[in-house]
Amino acid sequence: MTGILLTKSSTFIIGPVATLLGYIMNAIFMVLEKIGIPSIGLAIIIFTIVIYLCLLPLTIKQQKFSKLSAKMNPELQAIQKKYKDRRDNDSMMKMNEETQAVYRKYGVSPSGSCVQLLIQFPILLALYQVIYNFPAYVTSVKDTFMSVVDKLVHMDGAAEFLQTFKNSTMYSAQFTDGNFVEGSEFMKNTFIDVLNKASTVEWMSLKTEFPSIADTIQSTYNTLSEYNNFLGLNIANSPSYILSDAFKAGSYGLVIGALLVPILAALTQYLNVKLMPQQENKSTGSESADAMMQSMKTMNMMMPIMSAFFCFTLPTGMGIYWIAGSVVRSIQQVIVNRHIDKIDFDEVIRKNQEKEEELRKRDKNNVAASTVNSAARMSTKNISSNTGLSQKEKEAMIEKAKASSAKKGSLAAKANMVRDFNERNTK
Repeated sequence: MTGILLTKSSTFIIGPVATLLGYIMNAIFMVLEKIGIPSIGLAIIIFTIVIYLCLLPLTIKQQKFSKLSAKMNPELQAIQKKYKDRRDNDSMMKMNEETQAVYRKYGVSPSGSCVQLLIQFPILLALYQVIYNFPAYVTSVKDTFMSVVDKLVHMDGAAEFLQTFKNSTMYSAQFTDGNFVEGSEFMKNTFIDVLNKASTVEWMSLKTEFPSIADTIQSTYNTLSEYNNFLGLNIANSPSYILSDAFKAGSYGLVIGALLVPILAALTQYLNVKLMPQQENKSTGSESADAMMQSMKTMNMMMPIMSAFFCFTLPTGMGIYWIAGSVVRSIQQVIVNRHIDKIDFDEVIRKNQEKEEELRKRDKNNVAASTVNSAARMSTKNISSNTGLSQKEKEAMIEKAKASSAKKGSLAAKANMVRDFNERNTK
């Protein structure tokens, strides 16, 4: 249990990537502190922009693959149709060869898109890890929690009281872990995990429960509120919580702000989906391909709704990340689309065909040379086994074997002719 939550993630691949991204987030927040605007919300937006800019080369490659895929799909479908009712081994091999030839013609790999996604996926998961567990990666924020946690870990009933908080069930296993010992680093991290997700009401209840450190609790809460304040919203609270609290207090400005988060999340996600390259909405002739296309269409419709739901129930900070990510991806997509539209894909295909032809010629020559050498080696072996011949006779027979192995008109045959001509003129 020591590798989760406030303690930095130790998950394979994601853990090290999250640690690296954490250094970037920490640096951004330190700069914001230096210029007098220590805002977690602003840090999340800048962090999101930086990460997506770093992923831009992969995005361009992925979009190029999508464009080329759209152009070569008719050829691939024609091959599938050609071998549709032929399932014998020879036909399957021929279909595979023809399919590979199409991929080589367009200069793409069948796994090209998957590779780009496999690279991006752990980065995006690690990015979520950093934002969701902010104090684990940003020193200033963790230090702010420590001022109250250092006192709470030595107070009777503190652990039991924190377990009454709404989100404490996420960390229930940590409270029963063998490392959960009074004053230990593990205990402190567990307390910060719970307090990091605590609502305003829960912070105030902490003051009431432990009046001897009420001033420290209030001071810590005020500092965290300054960090979490973004356009008047406390990003540690969810829009649903802000909404209910705002109605009770009659703060209708906060109502509008709380509603804007899920609405903007849905709208920006919808825009993002619309800007992504879309497959032509027609039957491909393949049941599996048609089913996949229909699934993608359904997913594209559901994504904005899911975005709105998640951003309404999760802390507002996650909503800001979600919106920032969609906006950055949309702007990025517009730029990538313009870049891709300027590419002459017919020229790209022509160059790939030239490369393919050059490789084919080279392979043909290599095969011819290999055949000549192989035949020569066999002849040499036979000659060497004839012990009745002199060394000069053996060498003459080896040369003759090489010459006879070369196909008429081939490079090897021409080389032999030149060699024979030079030998005759030097005698």
